[in-house]
Amino acid sequence: MSPEHYFSTSPSGDPVLRTITARLAGRDVEVTTAGGIFSPDRVDTGTQVLLAHTPSPPPGGAFLDLGCGWGPIALSLALESPRATVWAVDVNERALDLARRNAQALGLDNVNVCRPEDVPDDVVFRTIWSNPPIRVGKNELHAMLAHWLPRLDVSSDAWLVVARNLGSDSLHRWLQGELPADFAVLRAATSKGFRVLRVRHRSGTALTEPIDIVD
Repeated sequence: MSPEHYFSTSPSGDPVLRTITARLAGRDVEVTTAGGIFSPDRVDTGTQVLLAHTPSPPPGGAFLDLGCGWGPIALSLALESPRATVWAVDVNERALDLARRNAQALGLDNVNVCRPEDVPDDVVFRTIWSNPPIRVGKNELHAMLAHWLPRLDVSSDAWLVVARNLGSDSLHRWLQGELPADFAVLRAATSKGFRVLRVRHRSGTALTEPIDIVD
């Protein structure tokens, strides 16, 4: 898959819009996608695993979808927690346009779709969900996670899905070594060749390793 899917601000060529049906937050919805973004034809397997193996989000607060693409994670969060404010962040302008279209079409006025630099610095997140762009390269990925994960509120969780063959276990170890001491990184689930990692901002309470769910 071309790196353009992840970090080109303006994909080449004119977008050819298409409508697909996606299963989000327990319902079938119609969304608009186009080429030049990540997984334009369906909800990709990694995102499916994340959505299937992550507990329901908090009822309110500020949420972050890091690398939103056309919006499957952000839309799911907004549908499940209508009182929350969901920040859907990406660098790909086409993806941002599609995520805005989809939020509007679903009547979700609690989704803020924007570039990373447009998120106010004082926003603290009750949860962060992400299928991070592994193929941008290790340095870029690490810098991105090191910037956003410390903005997780105390006693709150981030959930990341990463393919095992693309370094989920090495990323787990890196996060454990690089995040502040009051963060814990745990393996929450394994499914279809992917790991779901839980990053917990602790409040002094010990967090034990959960049972790894395999299917």
